[in-house]
Order: sequence, then structure tokens, then C-alpha cells
Amino acid sequence: MRTLCASTLIGEFFVIGFAGLVAMQMSDLPTATIWTVSGIAMLLSLLLCGMLTRPGGVQLGWLLQLGLIAGGFVIPTMFFLGGVFAALWWASVHYGRKIDAAKARWAAEATTAG
Repeated sequence: MRTLCASTLIGEFFVIGFAGLVAMQMSDLPTATIWTVSGIAMLLSLLLCGMLTRPGGVQLGWLLQLGLIAGGFVIPTMFFLGGVFAALWWASVHYGRKIDAAKARWAAEATTAG
């Protein structure tokens, strides 16, 4: 699960950065506000890569997804991109857990067979 989720978070890191650039041109918000919010979200996406296996890591990832969707109030395209990344996050968590369970099952079978 960690690999799939981390890949999604790294993609979000770049999308948040590009969204900050777009927001500078499309919104009336001060540049400092845009980059403070974008910077915190970018930092959170990187920190979450290391927190995925800890309690609450996946839940914080969901909060980041909600934040990306809420970014649509500043940049309307973020409603769509946030939704896409929320779907990718769900798929990463869902299928990542299935892959982890399969790996554990295969490891257990290998130790009992050997």
C-alpha cells in the first residue's frame, strides 16, 4: 500500500505546486497567502509519504484529498483534479491493502512449504 499511496502523494505534490502558479494568475488572493497554503499542502504531501504506515497516515491523506477538492473554490479546475486524486487515493489504499494481504499470504505459504 505504501508504494501506491506514496506515488499518488508525489503526483499531488506537483499538482499543488502547479495549482499555486495558476492561482497567482487567476485569483485576487495575495501571493503570500497562495504560497503559504500551497507550501503547507506540498509539505504535507511529502510528510505523508513517510507516515503512511503509522496510525492516522491514511486518514490524513483523506484530509489532503478534501483540501485539494476545496481548492476548487479558488481554481475551479481543482474540483476535477481533486476528485481525480481522491479516486486515485482510494484506489491506492484499496488495492494496496489487497496487494499487501497477498504478499503476506505468499510469504506464509513459502515458510510453511519450505
